[in-house]
Amino acid sequence: MRVFDDESPPVSAFGGTGNRLLATLPAADLELLRPELETIALEQDVVLARAGDEIDYVYFPHSGAILLMIDMADGHTVATGVVGREGAFGGLAVLGSSPLGVTAVVRAAGTASRISAARFQAAFDRSPTIRQAVLKYIRMLLIQLELGSACNALHPVETRMARWLLQLRDRVDGDVLPLTQHALSQILGVRRTTVTLLMRNLRTRGAIRSEQRGRIEIDRARLSAAACECHRVMRFEAEEVLASRKARFHPAPITKRTCRA
Repeated sequence: MRVFDDESPPVSAFGGTGNRLLATLPAADLELLRPELETIALEQDVVLARAGDEIDYVYFPHSGAILLMIDMADGHTVATGVVGREGAFGGLAVLGSSPLGVTAVVRAAGTASRISAARFQAAFDRSPTIRQAVLKYIRMLLIQLELGSACNALHPVETRMARWLLQLRDRVDGDVLPLTQHALSQILGVRRTTVTLLMRNLRTRGAIRSEQRGRIEIDRARLSAAACECHRVMRFEAEEVLASRKARFHPAPITKRTCRA
């Protein structure tokens, strides 16, 4: 992992293409974090932390995507959540020191601001505004994890794959995703042969335009039609946390009936 030699990014860097969670903080509160932040490269396939590790750093992505993976004793894996520029990885450290239950892997390369967990805890304790922002984000992340568990139990694997592709698309700039079929099988917890069949089905529907050399090009509109409602609900929760105004509607509960592609 590369750490850039330049100074911590200025306050204005957290707007626009920067980290949206940091951008919600007033300048005075952000200043409690900014001197301790360092800018790093998030390199694809790098493991930031493994299940059982203590959290040493909190990462605020500016771009790219970090997947939260569960590793089973039999060698199988499945993704439970994803973190991009809307949030942070490692923020749960403010709830107390305990080993991680997931492995955090960079799935799409990008950059991030990083701060030590101890420094972040000190700012969290000092600022009610930072506490409010972080606890709201933790609520959003827990909803993502809970909804993902329900989705895995109730929804067909093809609609789940479409949902994951959309979740990654939300965090990269473009319709070309840095994914292989092997990576998708790890994300979904299914065999590679199952992913091959699902890819063929989605290509037939026009949801996937092309696939080559570890890159999958999608058609976002058609992929949205193939996905279950979980993607829409997860996006709603993220926007509710990050928006300055209250949301005007509430998403429908997850159901078996509404998951058909």
